[in-house]
Amino acid sequence: MAVTDKAISAIKTMIIEGELKPGDRLPPEKQLSERIGVSRNSLREAVKALSVIQVLSVRQGDGTYVTSLEPELLIEALGFVLDLHQDAEVLHIMEVRRLLEPTAVEKACDHLEEADYQYLEGLMAPLGPDSPVGELVEADIAFHHHINAHCGNAYLSSLLDGFASATARARLWRGLTEGASVGRTLEEHYRIINAMRAGRSDLAKVYAAAHVAGVEAWVIQGAHTGTKSQPDSPAAEG
Repeated sequence: MAVTDKAISAIKTMIIEGELKPGDRLPPEKQLSERIGVSRNSLREAVKALSVIQVLSVRQGDGTYVTSLEPELLIEALGFVLDLHQDAEVLHIMEVRRLLEPTAVEKACDHLEEADYQYLEGLMAPLGPDSPVGELVEADIAFHHHINAHCGNAYLSSLLDGFASATARARLWRGLTEGASVGRTLEEHYRIINAMRAGRSDLAKVYAAAHVAGVEAWVIQGAHTGTKSQPDSPAAEG
């Protein structure tokens, strides 16, 4: 692993220093391994590792290329990692969301137009307490993605998208459905929309913070009671 790490570090340095740019093809394997001072097998392992995190792209019969290195591409692996986490670890994820998402909502207020608000309302309109979990999850992810994508910061938007784990949100929405909290959760979505539409970015930020804090409280209560849902818990969403 130490030798593989050496190869990873060398390729990373080449990218940071601009020797390799997005879209560039890596030098031939033999030439690159000799330059770094590692075996070709170690270099292959390094390339595999960097391919997993979307830094490199291996094209069969063509070579290995540096990807676009766009934030959304590099953070793509985060969703996979989050899907592996158990409910007890969700609290740490929710804490990060509570710190970041209200800021994204606040910043998005300057970039959303009436068509955007109509789109967001359209996502919520067909939903209700009896909606299938799959539809709730799909609309929820689309709702937050649309807002976050307009925050004006590609790194913040991509990071929050990375937390939009469909598997984790399905667990949360399933619990909300069982706990009769779906209606209140959807109302929180509308509250955020209305504040943003009114130009109250400060208020929208507060509503977003309360929104994420609600699910955090719901998860904590469920963990303490050993249940998946609490009928009287705060409204929350994934």
